[in-house]
Amino acid sequence: MTIKQIADPGHEFILPAARILMETFVELSPDSWPDMKSAESTVRECLEPGRVVLAAYDGQSLAGWTGARPQYGTTGWELHPIVVDIPYQGKGVGASLLRRLESEVKLLGGVTLFLGADDETGRTSLSGKNLYDNLWKEIDGIKNLAGHPYEFYIKNGYIIVGVIPDANGIGKPDILMAKRLL
Repeated sequence: MTIKQIADPGHEFILPAARILMETFVELSPDSWPDMKSAESTVRECLEPGRVVLAAYDGQSLAGWTGARPQYGTTGWELHPIVVDIPYQGKGVGASLLRRLESEVKLLGGVTLFLGADDETGRTSLSGKNLYDNLWKEIDGIKNLAGHPYEFYIKNGYIIVGVIPDANGIGKPDILMAKRLL
């Protein structure tokens, strides 16, 4: 597996990256990228100047990719997105991309890398509830019910720093996670 920074993309990156994005997120966040046009638009947005995009290749095949954009000046960066093609999931591709992204962001002055991990499909114990009453108690007792990716981030050193209840509709929270890069 080779990880490359994408600086001057062409259709050889954009189209496969959009396909992976659309196909991989269909179960996690079905409305995020419902078609190739919306997925291509997101890939192009990630490639705007000042952002970081990394791609993992297995030979000539794109196995996955990730990106980050600066927020809060250059100290806080948002991870958006990280995606691994289905045949490569569970093989360390995502963790490798994440480690390399953290290194690149740190070189650019990043102190914190953060992300939102939506739960639109009932994959955690936070879904389907009014979280406003006991938010931190619910966060403390979070359970992964159906393969939600928040555990991937925890295994890679991220922590839950908050939750936005109903961010994606009633009972559909966004789980906010972050990692200090120092």
